Amino acid sequence: MNEIVKIESVAQYNAMRGVPTLHPLVTVLDLSKAKPMAARTFNFGLYAIYLKELECGELKYGRAHYDYQEGTLVFIGPGQVLGVQPKVTTFEAKGWALLFHPDLIKGTSLTKHIQDYSFFSYDVNEALHISEQEREAVLECLRKIDFELKHGIDKHSKKLIVSNIELFLNYCVRYYDRQFITRDHINTGVVEKFETLLQSYFKSEKPQELGIPSVSFFATELNLSAKYFGDLIKKETGKTAQEYIQAKLIDAAKEKIFDQDKTVSEIAYELGFKYPQHFSRLFKQQVGSTPNEFRSSLN
Repeated sequence: MNEIVKIESVAQYNAMRGVPTLHPLVTVLDLSKAKPMAARTFNFGLYAIYLKELECGELKYGRAHYDYQEGTLVFIGPGQVLGVQPKVTTFEAKGWALLFHPDLIKGTSLTKHIQDYSFFSYDVNEALHISEQEREAVLECLRKIDFELKHGIDKHSKKLIVSNIELFLNYCVRYYDRQFITRDHINTGVVEKFETLLQSYFKSEKPQELGIPSVSFFATELNLSAKYFGDLIKKETGKTAQEYIQAKLIDAAKEKIFDQDKTVSEIAYELGFKYPQHFSRLFKQQVGSTPNEFRSSLN
């Protein structure tokens, strides 16, 4: 089993790449001037964003072709594991990288909503593909951060650097929204498969065996990360994936309530609930009446 190398500081990462450390908590790298990463598995203790240049022929996103060829952004959050494969022109051989330690944003507005940038939890194959115009906007943010690092650290440095990181991330939110729209035909297929999986789940014995399905269960079934899957469903349907699952569960519950021979407890267990009172509480919350009240209204 290969050793997992933990990257715990900006200085450690810079040393691996053969570049000087200008700030202990943040770095910007021109990857064409940095040493390639060794073929190892790395556990990042930093936030890392890689802008990969794509001038290498036919490329694919999963099983589909890339929409854009100018560049791709890959986001890595603290705790994520990344494997660099041997005998490959490294995934960052040409391009830029921005890495910053979580301590950099402590005490700033960014630390309060860094979790809102859910793309830090996406898989690498769910990367953001950007156009030339979009690439120029993110490069401008990187240039400003790089300028601040080379200008020398003073009392204004942290505020200006973090502000440009936040601007960079907000641009990425916009571009991911665009990507979800331009991939609408692909996204629709995911929603349809999700619907089919939900229907088959509640018509099978899986609820009794596995319990109420989670968002991550269906994301895994669809070969997507839970965050990307959740964001996709929200943008396509207006509902969160959890809300979508609950709605399908309530539809299944209503069908079962028609069977007068089954008790509410039996229905709850068939749907995957460990405790019938949890089922009754959710049903009333969603429908406005208890399961027994709903059953009585059908007579």
